[in-house]
Amino acid sequence: MQRYPRDTRGYGAEPPDAAWPGGARIAVSLVLNYEEGGENCLLHGDAQSEAFLSDIAGAAPWPGQRHHNMESLYDYGARAGFWRLHRLFTSRGVPVTVFGVASALARSPSQVAAMKQAGWEIASHGLKWVEHRDMSEADERRQIEDAFRLHEEVTGAPPRGWYTGRCSANTLRLTAETRRLDWISDAYDDDLPYWLEVGDHDQLVIPYTLEANDMRFATAPGYVTGEEFFTYLKDTFDVLYAEGREGRAKMFSVGLHNRLIGRPGKCAGLQRFLDYALGHEGVWFPRRLDIAGHWRRTHPPRRFERPSQMTKARFIERFGGIFEHSPWIAERAWDLELGPAHDCAAGLHNALARVFRTASPEERLGVLRAHPDLAGKLAQAKRLTADSTAEQASAALDALTDGERGTFQSLNADYTRRHGFPFIIAVRDHDKASILAAFRTRIAHDSATECATACAQVERIAELRLKDLLP
Repeated sequence: MQRYPRDTRGYGAEPPDAAWPGGARIAVSLVLNYEEGGENCLLHGDAQSEAFLSDIAGAAPWPGQRHHNMESLYDYGARAGFWRLHRLFTSRGVPVTVFGVASALARSPSQVAAMKQAGWEIASHGLKWVEHRDMSEADERRQIEDAFRLHEEVTGAPPRGWYTGRCSANTLRLTAETRRLDWISDAYDDDLPYWLEVGDHDQLVIPYTLEANDMRFATAPGYVTGEEFFTYLKDTFDVLYAEGREGRAKMFSVGLHNRLIGRPGKCAGLQRFLDYALGHEGVWFPRRLDIAGHWRRTHPPRRFERPSQMTKARFIERFGGIFEHSPWIAERAWDLELGPAHDCAAGLHNALARVFRTASPEERLGVLRAHPDLAGKLAQAKRLTADSTAEQASAALDALTDGERGTFQSLNADYTRRHGFPFIIAVRDHDKASILAAFRTRIAHDSATECATACAQVERIAELRLKDLLP
């Protein structure tokens, strides 16, 4: 058995209505990453200098050496860039969520005071601005605990949100397992928040962005001018705003860094975007903490029994009757690479249908023959499965006149004599008249054509049955 943990389905074709406060059409989450003083540096006990997200083209780490130019560029973010952005946001009354590296915040008391005075949310960006990918799980867990401790020392309160950024495969789970966070953002997989089940804990994930993000001033392909940044933000805003008008309101994250967007030429693009967005009605500028509170109230977590997490016995018990009297289909499907994408009717139907389609001709014929006649003797004797009983009743086949019953019995006998299996149709897609019309048409088919038609109808019946059980 394999289980595939990545969730490629998400909300699917029908995402929930975000129902933002005041009927807002879009929620714009401005995120300011405060990393200056938390990056790789010999002064911080690291073995090399920083090489990530700066204006030094092609920067590489300097093992065993301080890199003055790199340090100076980071220092610009704290000394000048932060204050330019602070004036920009406070002058427009726009709140911000800070992703604050704990060790960087500890080296920037004036900036922390300004964040608090402005009412900004200060979330955790980890203990240090370094890669977590090669950390052992125990080491990363210690880093997370140390970040909580230092963050509370520096800001006066523990963080309620978290984004590591340079994370490991364990980061999302480890931060959720603390059970101390209203939200976490180490994900880029949606335009809406969603709930993640971590054991018996429901953790809210508010996805972040790496494309509507000024980091692309320092990466290729990326932005060169502030106007390019403005254009990309405006285009994203316009698409999401239009979707919000159609009742599909989304969230728009904008990622910012003091040492990048804090430069005057780059900041001009951000200024233009803020003025553009503020010129529209129905725009909500929340902190991520505000988004989390709204989502918890409006879209609380709802658990259901997930097929991909069931034991084999429970899986067969639950889905063994989806294909009539053929539990072996569920038994084989359980051995497939199931994951979150199969925890819905469409996903699980695909898995079961794969087994049915790849079965031997004899096995497939056995499934066809396991279906009862329509309005036949088993129905009269009330010996149908519960699903078949309900399905035949939906087309009023349980309330036939004597003449109608005689017609069905005659057609059943002729059809089975010709093709070697009962007439099968997804009766919930039809009424009594259209069933009889299909019966008379299909009885004349050659058996190969009719076998393919019957198999397609078997799959359709299974799909309808699964829709009664799963999202």
